[in-house]
Amino acid sequence: MSTTTHTAAAAEHADRLWQAVTTGDEYAAGDVVVQALGDGADPESLLLDVIGAVQRKVGREWAANRLTVAQEHAATAINDRVIATFAYVLKRPEPHLGRVTVACVDGEWHAMPARLLAEVLRLRGFRVDYLGAQVPAPHLVAHLHRTGPDAVALSGSIATRLPTAHATITACQAAATPVIAGGAAFGPDGRYARLLGAEAWAPDARAAADRLAEPLPSPTAAHQPLDDLPHLADQEYTLVTRNAGRLVKAVLAGLADRIPAVRTYTEPQREHTAEDLAHIVEFLATALYVGDEELFTGFLSWTAGILTARGVPAASLVPALELLEAELRDFPRATGLLRAARTHVADPAAGSGLSA
Repeated sequence: MSTTTHTAAAAEHADRLWQAVTTGDEYAAGDVVVQALGDGADPESLLLDVIGAVQRKVGREWAANRLTVAQEHAATAINDRVIATFAYVLKRPEPHLGRVTVACVDGEWHAMPARLLAEVLRLRGFRVDYLGAQVPAPHLVAHLHRTGPDAVALSGSIATRLPTAHATITACQAAATPVIAGGAAFGPDGRYARLLGAEAWAPDARAAADRLAEPLPSPTAAHQPLDDLPHLADQEYTLVTRNAGRLVKAVLAGLADRIPAVRTYTEPQREHTAEDLAHIVEFLATALYVGDEELFTGFLSWTAGILTARGVPAASLVPALELLEAELRDFPRATGLLRAARTHVADPAAGSGLSA
């Protein structure tokens, strides 16, 4: 099959799967994959160019406010069950390569990228232990000691899990197991995977499987997070994290003083606002952890897009950032990040000059 024909077939299958998952028709979704496999479609392409492509579209459509949270969750659940049909339709691959443990960072609920990687690795002949979403580091390490895999593939989609990912990477290395990191949390160029000391990074499942075909470097001697991130010595990350609840309350009270409409919020509206503020504080803390301004401004650009799609002016972020900056006036790195973020939100093309 030519590349053009292959691409057209994948697009057709993806269109049919999209219609099925967005209407909640699990049987139709399963039929798409079963029929495609029966017609000789490449299983790896079905996983990545059909199911993976549909899953990415689900995320984009939710962000654009064209899918509800419930629809997003339903579509993801159907895609997850569709993947399970591969085990019943395909001949079971005989493992002939190494053993890989695939796991999500503790606190990471977005398991689909890890699931897709696990299935691709199985198709290519790896023996795979897929541990699923939010795996606590102690349980992961206990599994490594029990099974002795050649590598851990660690998946993370949300950047706020990076401090936890760092501890997990260090724990795996202490268990003499190298780590390949992947997922949006580690940056589009893998900068945070390298920063946190992972032995390898891959931008997608195909690249990860290719990389794992050769042994990863052996882990270096055990070390502490401060060895990788000396800026943590200023304690700003620790103090912001420890005081996150107080910061959210203070900013929420400040918004009520500054913006009359906030005083009339219903309890659900106050709760949603507090959740949004908590996310801002959490991403600020993560940016302090990795020492990267772009992580925070990138999050705010994404948030501005979400707000705009829902009819809320992106400029509404500015008062919250100003109040948070006032609360953290004794923290030079934090106030620098907040100052740059305010400029970025007001005019993404100005200020820091960073991409959105």
